[in-house]
Amino acid sequence: MYWTRKELKDRAKQVLRTSYWKAFLVSLVVAVLSGGVSGCSFNSSGGSSLSLPGLNNSWGDIGNSSVMAVVVIGAILLALVVGLLSLAFQIFVVAPFEAGEKQYFKQAAAQHEVNMSYLVYAFTNGNYLRIVLAMLWSGFLLFLWYCLLIIPGIVKSYAYGMVPYLLGDNPQIGSKRAVELSNQMTRGHKWKMFVLDLSFIGWYVLGTLALGIGVLFVTPYYQSTRAELYLVLREQALHKGLSHEKELNLL
Repeated sequence: MYWTRKELKDRAKQVLRTSYWKAFLVSLVVAVLSGGVSGCSFNSSGGSSLSLPGLNNSWGDIGNSSVMAVVVIGAILLALVVGLLSLAFQIFVVAPFEAGEKQYFKQAAAQHEVNMSYLVYAFTNGNYLRIVLAMLWSGFLLFLWYCLLIIPGIVKSYAYGMVPYLLGDNPQIGSKRAVELSNQMTRGHKWKMFVLDLSFIGWYVLGTLALGIGVLFVTPYYQSTRAELYLVLREQALHKGLSHEKELNLL
């Protein structure tokens, strides 16, 4: 099944025509959660002096060095704790909400169901742990690819881009199978997917110029277009025998 950017965007606009503000709220929640853990910083400044009668300058220097060592170690430990908490938040909170966001836009595109409860889809019906593990697995693999080089990482980000949608269709599909099927579905489409993303740059530049707030208003359009793309790739996968309706809960 052949697809073009125009067709996907036109269908996305059609869906958003009657449900834009619900889509905006869904995207806003995920954007707030994603950005809420990225602004953590540790900053300390100022000076202090400690003088004790009867101690010479060398003892004072040793004391100051000890204090500085404690401060540095404390700062490192604090940064480590903040980093671990941020990572845990991303894995156990943000990732499930991102999967729910994809589920909302997929259902809006496929069934015209604009039910905002899909945002918490990952937290219902015993889906949470399976979805978290699958998102974590795909994220870990992507991290490894980015450790090699930037370009392979970008390529694999498109290869694994269908994982959240597949988890929406069937949370029990399994981590490895979701990654495998997403990789198969996007084979031969990655360049077109990249160009599709590039076609939104103008919108995002305008959104950034509007104090950055405008980006939030573009996101529903982008997410809706990506959901339309998933539906096309899913139909192709079924047609090619890469998957079947039972596996994707389409019966």
